[in-house]
Amino acid sequence: MGYYAYYLNRRFDHDGVPTALQMQLSILPPELQAISPELALTREDGCVVLCNAGGPIYSFRENDVEARRLAVAVVTQPSVNLATPKALAEALGIDRSMVFDYRRRYEEEGAAALRTRKTGPKGPHKLHGAKLKKVQAQLDKGASNRAAARAVEVSEGTIRQALKQGRLKREERSSQQRAGCLKGPRERNEEDRTSRGGVAVKRHDERALTALGYLSEGKPSFEVVESVAKAGVLLALPAVVAQGLYQVGKQVYGALKNGYFGLDAVLSTLVFMALLRVKSSEQLPSHAPGEFGLVLGLDRSPEMKTLRRKLAEMARREQALTLKAAFAHRWAVEQPELLGFLYVDGHVRPYNGRKHSLPKTHVPRRRLCMPATTDYWVNDAVSDPLFFVTAPANDHLLAMLEKAVLPHVRKLVGPERRVTLIMDRECWSPKSFKAWSLRHFDVITYRKGRYEAWPEEEFTEQEGGKACGKSVIYKLAERQLSLSNSFEVREVRCLTDNGHQTSIVTTRSDMSMLEVAERMFSRWRQENYFRYMRHEFALDQLPTYAVEPADPKRLVPNPVKKEKKQELAALRSELGQLKQDYGESALEDSTADSIAERKKLRVSIEDLKCSIEQRRVEHKELPNHVPVDQVRDPHTIVELEQERKALVDQIKMVAYRAETELANFVSPIIGDHHGDEARSFLRQVFQLPADIVPDTAAGTLLVRLHSMANWRSNRALRGLCTILNSYNTSYPGTNLRLVFEAPPSEK
Repeated sequence: MGYYAYYLNRRFDHDGVPTALQMQLSILPPELQAISPELALTREDGCVVLCNAGGPIYSFRENDVEARRLAVAVVTQPSVNLATPKALAEALGIDRSMVFDYRRRYEEEGAAALRTRKTGPKGPHKLHGAKLKKVQAQLDKGASNRAAARAVEVSEGTIRQALKQGRLKREERSSQQRAGCLKGPRERNEEDRTSRGGVAVKRHDERALTALGYLSEGKPSFEVVESVAKAGVLLALPAVVAQGLYQVGKQVYGALKNGYFGLDAVLSTLVFMALLRVKSSEQLPSHAPGEFGLVLGLDRSPEMKTLRRKLAEMARREQALTLKAAFAHRWAVEQPELLGFLYVDGHVRPYNGRKHSLPKTHVPRRRLCMPATTDYWVNDAVSDPLFFVTAPANDHLLAMLEKAVLPHVRKLVGPERRVTLIMDRECWSPKSFKAWSLRHFDVITYRKGRYEAWPEEEFTEQEGGKACGKSVIYKLAERQLSLSNSFEVREVRCLTDNGHQTSIVTTRSDMSMLEVAERMFSRWRQENYFRYMRHEFALDQLPTYAVEPADPKRLVPNPVKKEKKQELAALRSELGQLKQDYGESALEDSTADSIAERKKLRVSIEDLKCSIEQRRVEHKELPNHVPVDQVRDPHTIVELEQERKALVDQIKMVAYRAETELANFVSPIIGDHHGDEARSFLRQVFQLPADIVPDTAAGTLLVRLHSMANWRSNRALRGLCTILNSYNTSYPGTNLRLVFEAPPSEK
């Protein structure tokens, strides 16, 4: 301990009377730390030694808490008083209040009071015994902390605490499944930001190999990640696969040109964009590419220009019509019972650009005549889309039915099956009704024109299906109707509460009045489909403003004939004015001036009649329609490119049908009678974050969804996951079976 020098130091009070005689430290070696004039401290080999001028007086190990307490209590006793509580607390690195506490306990109860006394439960009270063994068995099987906690009805925090304390152990089945391998959003964001190849570009080897032609495309590969934004959209993947998106896509397009983003990646990107309500490729930069890439099984999602390039490549193959036909055939084979009744209606897509001059048509929702394209959609008996055709130059419904719709329907249903078409008044044509009936096509439509009301006594009340949970009561009557060409049809009328009579005409003779009325009024489901697709799936969004040459021999109204008609109208108006002037002159006095005026008027009238007759003959000889290249520059005769539009619209149809399939599962669970609440629920599910946990050994891809806003929604989500797990769907391009896990539906 070194050499200690000390001396006797006599202390005096204010009156000079000696009070105490103590040994004090004089010269300290460097290894000693002075606490007070009478006490010093040193640390050697994990021990703390207290010294006074006479040498070491007490020592204890640094980790011996009880020995330290005893030293503190004894040294600071008033009878000893070798150091103040504050100085000793600073030297030992403890709080001064602890010094007073130790001294008080020592004075009251002695050294035994300084021992550590354990409070609370003497051991684990939630997880022990059989529960502990059951949880360990769950962890040995590879169960998650959440699943193991749910099995024994404890919190997930209890499991984590037991793992931390060592009472539970998790066996490491693979390097990917280690808990420490779970990457959180912040860690992934930092990796994406600092990627040297660009934001979230990390698979440099695969990109290089595809660029050199050694790989055809980047294959989906998943890692264990937590809280992936909008990974809930993976819940729609089983339904999308069931609709045939990837199978039909490969059947039609085969494979794309060698590149990191292959056909499956492009199809997945487009269908996920539709389900997530990403309206166009221009909106992709507003979504984190790395997070979207994790959903695709890639390092990042394609950029806007990359997706445009891939769509352009697919458009150059001109296979959009083949793709539409393949999907329609697949759906017709899967559900032939839904093809007995088909809803046919047109949807007008306005063109707001100014660069090109396109044919105009009436846009009903805007009540304007403006440049647009018209698609005629065919929906099945439950109003799910089947196929659509684009009308060149906005041809009307009757022309498109004959040219495109009916031949396509006949290919789908076979040569002999009768099909009932449900349409609005635009299809009215007695001649066509008769011809279609001979070709095994029946019609249900509204009667066109004016008609007299029937007596209200003829109408009878009939109970129909339910709407908003209540049965609908119809007042119906029926008569036979002979059309202008003597073709006999049935006329069914529905009387409303305000006395209006809605007339429905059908060529079906085997249907009841009630079924005819319900089928006709269900046509609004197709109108609702158009509205939903416009608002939710951006049906009117153009994937490109590119144009292609249109048919230069397409007939258009003759503008010269229109001018002649306007001239005739002006001349006839002038003739009427002259006749009026002549009549007014005849009523006046027969003076010489008035007689001369009437002679002039008569000559003018005769000359004008000759001009009108000449113009009328010229107008009659002119053709009503002429080829468009006779009235416009052939270079300006264009139409919007159809390939990319048809391709994107077809994928949106697949997304809608997949969402409808999921809504049909959810509706009974949440008690939704209209489907609106179910679709709203699904939109929320698609936006949910989720953990993605691949297990190559078990061949599964676990998608662990995060909690929704309430227990009711979690129950519905849990039921939906159970149904979708029964699909046994593998993620496209992998052998990993999708397994969905919902959060607990109860507390």
